[in-house]
Amino acid sequence: MQIQLLVDGGDMKPGPSIGQKLGPLGINIGKVIQEVNSSTSSFKGMKVPVILDIDSKTKNFTVKVMTPPTSQLLKKEAGIEKGSGIHKKLKVGNLAIEQVISVAKIKKEGMLANDFKSVVKSVLGTCQSLGILIEGIEAKELIGSINKGKYLSEIKDEKTTVDEKKKQKLIAEFEALRKKQEEQLKKEEEAKAAEEAAKAAAAAAAPTAAPAPGAVAAPTAVPGVPTTAPTATPAKGKEVAKEKAK
Repeated sequence: MQIQLLVDGGDMKPGPSIGQKLGPLGINIGKVIQEVNSSTSSFKGMKVPVILDIDSKTKNFTVKVMTPPTSQLLKKEAGIEKGSGIHKKLKVGNLAIEQVISVAKIKKEGMLANDFKSVVKSVLGTCQSLGILIEGIEAKELIGSINKGKYLSEIKDEKTTVDEKKKQKLIAEFEALRKKQEEQLKKEEEAKAAEEAAKAAAAAAAPTAAPAPGAVAAPTAVPGVPTTAPTATPAKGKEVAKEKAK
């Protein structure tokens, strides 16, 4: 039988969930954890899908490690914990094409793609949604460039090694972009705060509604003194009419 688990790469720990799944099968949980951690050590810091193929009679098992999601692999390459919530406005990383190819090599066996170039473009699509630049440009633009023949030699050779000079250049470029982004966000926040303050000031300065002509203002309540409604004053014309009637 097969048991599917989602574990922390190289850091699987015993817990209620693991015990509920493996305890009834009578296998050595400590041994399972040891082998899973050994098999997933290259994916530290990521969530890794794992399949345990267990022989219920002999209690022997084998560990099959599935590849982490593309987004997890890209975040590890970029050294970030999460992607951008507003990827069209805020970028969170800048990778080399070789780093994208490295992720594509890991994912290619599990992807239904006709060729390796299609796998690379699929990974680039995930870069776009995460807000990760490639070679300093938008991933969707790079896909267009690949369609026109750019980086074909790197993709064909499945090149994954990044020249250190190039890596430092990409890091410096992104650091400059990051500072610009922070300044722009700060300006937008200040403008929004100023707009809200102006609205509040305008609301406070607005005149209160005046009472309608002839209306009697309600008496001010005084603690301990009962409030009585004002008595209506008879119209002058009605008093004259009563005198004539007499």
